[in-house]
Amino acid sequence: MRMKRIKKSLYWLIPLVVVLLLASMALLKYFGHFPLKTYTAAHFGIETAASSVDFDGDGIDDYADLLAGAKLEAIRHPRYDGSYYKGGYPPEEIGVCTDVIWRAFREAGYSLKEMVDWDIAQNPDRYPQIAEPDPNIDFRRVQNLLIFFKTYAKELTTDIEKIDQWQPGDIVVFNGTKHIGIVSNLRNKKGQPYIIHNGGQPVREENYLPRAKVTAHFRFDADLIKEDILFIY
Repeated sequence: MRMKRIKKSLYWLIPLVVVLLLASMALLKYFGHFPLKTYTAAHFGIETAASSVDFDGDGIDDYADLLAGAKLEAIRHPRYDGSYYKGGYPPEEIGVCTDVIWRAFREAGYSLKEMVDWDIAQNPDRYPQIAEPDPNIDFRRVQNLLIFFKTYAKELTTDIEKIDQWQPGDIVVFNGTKHIGIVSNLRNKKGQPYIIHNGGQPVREENYLPRAKVTAHFRFDADLIKEDILFIY
C-alpha cells in the first residue's frame, strides 16, 4: 500500500518538476543566460550607417568607434558599482550604465565628462535638477545625459519595430531616466538590435530592447555641433 502511495505521488511530482525545469530554462533564455542566434543588419536588408566624422583620426568613423568602445566595456565586464570618485572617473574594473557611455565616447576620442560639465556650467537652466554642479558625478547621471543628448544629438524613433532606424553606436535611454545603453551591431530574429549596457547582469550585450521601455533614442553627430563643446579625451 505504501509503495502505491509513493508511485501515485510520483505521477504528480514528475510533471511538476518538468514544468519547473522548462520555466526555469525559459527565464534563463529570456535574460540572456543561454546564447541565442544573432543576426546583423545585412540579414534584414538594412545598410549600416557610417558617420562622416572620425574625431580621433584613427581611420574608424565615430559610430564604429562608439560601438567598439561599448563592446570593449562588455568584454571587460566591470563589477556594477556606482561609488562616488574624486576626479570623476571610476577604476576600469567597476562601473554602471552611464560608464558604458563615456567609455564608448572615449574610444572615439571625446571627453564626454568635459562636454557635460561645460554644458552644465554654460547652461544651468537646462539642468534644473542640479542644485550645485559636481564634476565628479554629473556626467554619470542618466538624467543629465538625457538632457545633454536631447540638446546635442539627433533624437530618433523609440519604436523598436522600425528596425531600419536603429544603428550601431546609437544611444538609448530606458525607463524614464533609470538606465542607458548603446545599440549593438547584433540583432534578434525580428531585426531588433541588441543593447550593450551595464545593469549588473551577467551578459552585457543582450536582447534587452524588447523587455524595456524606451524613453529616448539618439545618434551623436559631431559635425552638427559647435567645436567649442567638442572636448578631446
